[in-house]
Amino acid sequence: MAAKLKKGDKVVVLTGKDKGKKGEITQVMPKDNKAVVEGINIAIRHTKQSQTSQGGRIPQAMPIDLSNLALVDANGKATRVGFRVEDGNKVRFAKTTGDVI
Repeated sequence: MAAKLKKGDKVVVLTGKDKGKKGEITQVMPKDNKAVVEGINIAIRHTKQSQTSQGGRIPQAMPIDLSNLALVDANGKATRVGFRVEDGNKVRFAKTTGDVI
């Protein structure tokens, strides 16, 4: 099945501690049904110093479930994603505005 959310999409968080925050998807993990969103679901990771990197407490974006994310349409509101065929190609479109993504 085609992916409703892909890398580079602008999304809004629907539930959880980061509810209402917007960001861009940097990584999608379809097997786990999760995605990493820039600036969302931040956790502090403690890392040991090495020759190449400084150690310490490093903030890192953790995966969030795809069901807790919604695509942001042209108006800046959350929307569901639909599929339709245009000129022989399957395209994604925003359900609120009908615009092709």
